[in-house]
Amino acid sequence: MKVAVIHSHVEKSLKAADTLYKLLTARGHEINREQPDIVISVGGDGTLLSAFHLYNHKLDKVRFLGVHTGHLGFYTDWRDYELEELVETLCTNQEKSVSYPLLDVRIKYRNGKPDKHFLALNESTIKRGNRTMVADIYIKDELFERFRGDGLSVSTPTGSTAYNKSVGGAVLHPSINAFQLAEIASLNNRVFRTLGSPIVVAQQEWVEIKLQDSTDYLVTIDQFNIQQDHIESVHYRIADERIHFASYRHMHFWHRVRDAFIGDL
Repeated sequence: MKVAVIHSHVEKSLKAADTLYKLLTARGHEINREQPDIVISVGGDGTLLSAFHLYNHKLDKVRFLGVHTGHLGFYTDWRDYELEELVETLCTNQEKSVSYPLLDVRIKYRNGKPDKHFLALNESTIKRGNRTMVADIYIKDELFERFRGDGLSVSTPTGSTAYNKSVGGAVLHPSINAFQLAEIASLNNRVFRTLGSPIVVAQQEWVEIKLQDSTDYLVTIDQFNIQQDHIESVHYRIADERIHFASYRHMHFWHRVRDAFIGDL
């Protein structure tokens, strides 16, 4: 099996990655970052997000697996002291996988610049510099509301536990093939009104956020910040592509949620 190892640069991750390289080659696996069958991230959920963006053009060919060097995250099933067991499992159960929905993001510009296209595993947000953001929100090409506030967050089901949750969004199970739109500090008074609640958008529908012309918009795609000028609109839908995780010991989603936010009962 061809394996790519993507790691963070903290000491604990570097040490774990070095051990993993040795164990993989000893069992006959090929270290291949160009054409891997499986991508192993060593670090945390942020490291796995980086690995996803490195290989999101090969999603039909690769599976991902996360090793955490701290506590278990939402995308990491193994700890750094379980590397021997992990490699042994790679040798015996090579076909099992579980897939999660991704967010398709397309940015359209006013000045004739070509559209930009991204995939997000967690979320995308739109904010404006030092002013209130004003945006018309369309669902399936029909105007839904005019938003005024700090910004908007659009998340996948797995990303619903991240920024989306902190702004009052619901936690969605990843078997639900939908995305969520949540408002960030919306203005609601006698003059300006929005729904004021997160909405869950089905797979067959899409959202387009049309913006006022400005040069100070900030669009995020997962952990990446992208300063954007003269955006006309941002289009969101569930992507045709899905991310596939090696499910040798894939933890139940609600177990992850309880472990992250509640702890042992």
